[in-house]
Amino acid sequence: MTEKTFNVEGMSCGHCKAAVEGELGKLPGVRRSNADFERGTVEVSYDEGRVGTDELEGAIEEAGYEVKA
Repeated sequence: MTEKTFNVEGMSCGHCKAAVEGELGKLPGVRRSNADFERGTVEVSYDEGRVGTDELEGAIEEAGYEVKA
């Protein structure tokens, strides 16, 4: 499993956390995600053989938030 932390702009509440984690959870290969709206981060544990960072970022954006470098 690979662990990666994304900086995410725009999360401000528990609903934001749930939305991001829900979209990531739909992807094959994502074992776990933990969004922290206070810190503006999302930690994801995933199988690199099944899903890549582009798909992870796309899921975060699909939830309505922007991934920052």
